[in-house]
Amino acid sequence: MKYSEDNTQYHIGLTSDDIGKYVIVPGDPDRCEKIAAHFDNPVKVAQRREYVTYTGTLDGVKVSVTSTGIGGPSAAIAMEELTKIGAHTLVRVGTCGGMQTDVKSGDVVIANAAIRAEGTSKEYAPIEFPAVSSFDVTLALKNAADKLDTKSHIGVVQCKDSFYGQHEPDKMPISYELENKWQAWLKMGTLASEMESAALFTVANYLGVRCGSCFLVVANQEREKAGLENPVVHDTEVAIKVAIEAIRVLIKEDQAKNEH
Repeated sequence: MKYSEDNTQYHIGLTSDDIGKYVIVPGDPDRCEKIAAHFDNPVKVAQRREYVTYTGTLDGVKVSVTSTGIGGPSAAIAMEELTKIGAHTLVRVGTCGGMQTDVKSGDVVIANAAIRAEGTSKEYAPIEFPAVSSFDVTLALKNAADKLDTKSHIGVVQCKDSFYGQHEPDKMPISYELENKWQAWLKMGTLASEMESAALFTVANYLGVRCGSCFLVVANQEREKAGLENPVVHDTEVAIKVAIEAIRVLIKEDQAKNEH
């Protein structure tokens, strides 16, 4: 669907001249400037609704950051429109709540798959289709975390549409279902809960682009329940640095492939 003569995308307000092929996609619009500060010569190129975009370079290659807002619907819109104008590698940087008791505040979680407990992905693929990240992006994130000596965990995350359904399930009319499923996710070793990766991974598979995710662990409600230390951490810089380093790794790998 074309909404303008120059192919400006309807929601994000961008054309192919505005972005790089590598895009970091945080949820929070205010996080974009913080991420762009790691680029060379960053410029704010668009701001529409929850979608804020900066573009600059890393190692001489054009890269961008575009916020997606909260949840799967707006994240899927961003991915659809970014892909239409040339993006082929997207890395989500966000926050999550830890679930296993060894996933502590301030750690980084790298998702290799996501539980599709949200609605957006169901409008792309049957529920039997798994929401999995791109292997090379996930490996780049893990290698970046190791290089930066960042405490990281790699595994499955749970994605939901209701923030308060997670944090106040007993108040919800379907508390029985929310609480029973939460216990199932815990028993299956799910690392953390967040809201966008299931949609992003599913849409990326459909569109044929690469996508991975990493998150700062803000806190862990299971540690709280167990009476364990559980400070609340808000500074996402550690996760941002992991994503930036991973993009550098992917750029270098892609350049090497193109040289042969």
